[in-house]
Amino acid sequence: MVIKVFLASSSGSTAIKKKQQDVVGFLEALKVDYTPLDIACNEENRMWMRQNVPEEKKPTNGIPLPPQIFNEESYCGDYETFFDAKEDNSVYAFLGLPPPPGSKQARAQEEEQEEADEDREEEELQSEEEEELRQLEEEEGLEETQEEEAE
Repeated sequence: MVIKVFLASSSGSTAIKKKQQDVVGFLEALKVDYTPLDIACNEENRMWMRQNVPEEKKPTNGIPLPPQIFNEESYCGDYETFFDAKEDNSVYAFLGLPPPPGSKQARAQEEEQEEADEDREEEELQSEEEEELRQLEEEEGLEETQEEEAE
């Protein structure tokens, strides 16, 4: 899976530059492999980004601004959604990536999986017990019927 970050290398906006630096710096700190794609000097990148940002995520003028983040062809989000994911400690989920082994997120997922496994085992045991009880009741009912018929 390749994370694609669409950036503008020659943006006149300091706000856009800061947002781009924040995204790239955070991905590098997490050691997430990503590919920076420049929309300022590559028309193909600019057109691809504009066409693949979902309509409901585009600003009112219809032109999405960098940074825009994709996992392969799948849209992850813009800077605001990235920032929210960062604040929620859910960047890996935002990017559609599994958390690295040993990370807090990986441990949390492992714990959730263990709980789900325990719940499933408990339900299976309960089902088995209910089935055994039903069989015992049937056997008792048969014995009572046989005793009544014998009388």
